[in-house]
Amino acid sequence: MSRIALTAITPWITAAALAHPHDLAAHLMQRLSVSRRTAGKTIARLVETQWIAQHGMPRRPHHVPGLLRQVVQRYPLAGLDEALPWSRDFAPNFTLPANVVRLAQHAFGELVNNAIDHSGGTSVTVSMRQTPAHLQLLVSDDGRGLFDKVAQYFRIVDPALAMLELSKGKLTSDPERHTGRGLYFTSRIADVLDLHANDTAFQHRAWQRHRWSRTTPAARHGTSVFVAIALDTTRTLDSVLREHSRDGQGYAFERTVVPLQLLTAPGCALDSRAQARCAAQRLQQFRHAQLDFSGVTDIGHGFADELFRVFARSQPELALEPVNMSPRVRALVDSVRAEAA
Repeated sequence: MSRIALTAITPWITAAALAHPHDLAAHLMQRLSVSRRTAGKTIARLVETQWIAQHGMPRRPHHVPGLLRQVVQRYPLAGLDEALPWSRDFAPNFTLPANVVRLAQHAFGELVNNAIDHSGGTSVTVSMRQTPAHLQLLVSDDGRGLFDKVAQYFRIVDPALAMLELSKGKLTSDPERHTGRGLYFTSRIADVLDLHANDTAFQHRAWQRHRWSRTTPAARHGTSVFVAIALDTTRTLDSVLREHSRDGQGYAFERTVVPLQLLTAPGCALDSRAQARCAAQRLQQFRHAQLDFSGVTDIGHGFADELFRVFARSQPELALEPVNMSPRVRALVDSVRAEAA
């Protein structure tokens, strides 16, 4: 074998460089069943592409992980403890700012635990990669798929409506053991989050704040969640958690966001009272709800009346805050609120 594909090596070369700093060539010879010459050329390519760095004299090199790092592991779900893979297989192989470590550990634990407790699958594959700018995490299980699970437990067949409920938070099929915070807060600590399940995919971007948009689904079984966190982010887990308490000081999950665009479709505006009741579903579990009209240019009077007069009167302790409204939407909402006053 004269040339090794780097894509076959990068999932484990970071851990190998840490474990074999002085004998990496011998390790590659044994693991890949190649000659010393081929191992040397492979190491040179890994150095050139920044997967490893080489120090010391040419005859006695010392290798360490480079700017690019990656670990890929597959685990059986039966009996898996999500804390052990993080502390044993992932955290020791990455050099990250302290706040990013905390964000990554939280996302890792929540996503792997979701696979353990909710997927109904047999295994989960976890890939974490560090680039000069980002930390990227991909957690994929071989279970039934998130949207199929939501359809069974909550009878929400439309994936967009299922995503609407998931985006609010506090949605769980196992309320005795879970509070439905995992996916919600993972999306808030990430700069990029992509969710793929049941031939459907949605994406969330930090710079678009609260929008969830459809994207091209991956052709596979189970659920896959991809998370990217900028290495220079000033975001902290503590600040994200506190942001969702009503006064911004505690840790109670009292504030949520409703991305109303998920209720729309081509040729289907926000017009009916039924759509408004869907938007309002479960909001009584919170004390403050932002109703995000991003991407919504028009609404009907019935929708506005049901949400801002009928529902608002039934929940006097819940603060409804419409945001990102077009001029026409704002005018209609203001008129309904004036009538309700």
